[in-house]
Amino acid sequence: MMHDHSDHSHMSDIEARVRALETVLTEKGYIDPAAVDAIIQTYETEIGPRNGAHVVAKAWTDPAFRDWLELDGTAAIHSLGYASRQGEHMQAVFNGPGQHHLVVCTLCSCYPWSVLGLPPVWYKSPAFRSRAVIDPRGVLADFGLILTETTAITVHDSTAEMRYLVIPERPDGTHGWSEEALARLVHRDAMIGTALADAP
Repeated sequence: MMHDHSDHSHMSDIEARVRALETVLTEKGYIDPAAVDAIIQTYETEIGPRNGAHVVAKAWTDPAFRDWLELDGTAAIHSLGYASRQGEHMQAVFNGPGQHHLVVCTLCSCYPWSVLGLPPVWYKSPAFRSRAVIDPRGVLADFGLILTETTAITVHDSTAEMRYLVIPERPDGTHGWSEEALARLVHRDAMIGTALADAP
C-alpha cells in the first residue's frame, strides 16, 4: 500500500498534528474535508470580524444603539443577527480618553466567535494569557500599541458565560462617514484591545 510521504517540514508541530488527525478522520469517513473548509471559510469571511466591525460602526453612528449596547450587549448584538453559538452573554466595553480595555481568557481561550470569527493563535497562547493580566501595558507595547502612562488599562477575563467586545474610539476625521465606511476601519485586534481602529 502506498502512503503519502509528502514533506510537511514547513508545518509547525500543531499544524502537523491537525493534518494527521484530519487525514485519519477523513479515511475513516468521519469528516468531509470540503465541509471543514467551508466552515472555516464561513468563520473567516462571513461570521468573522466583519460582524464585530458592523457592531462597532453602528455604536459610533447610532447613540440609541450605543446606549443599548452598553446596557445589554447580548441583546443589542443579537438584534443585528449575530447570535452566539454557545449561549454566552456579551458585554461591550468602550475605550475613551484615558481609558483602554484589553480582553484575555486566562483559563483557556473563550472567545466571541459570532462577532470576531476564529481566534488568533496568539490569543490562545499561554504567554499572552498570563502576561496580559500581569503586564498589560507591556503586552500592548509588544503589539506596537504604546499608551500614555495616564491611560488606565482595564483587563477583562472572558469566561464560558461572558465574552467581551472592545468598542475602540472612533478615529478623528470620520464625521459624516457611513456605517459601511467606518466598519472598514475596524479590525479584529482593535476589538480585542491590542490595537486601535485604523486612521482614515
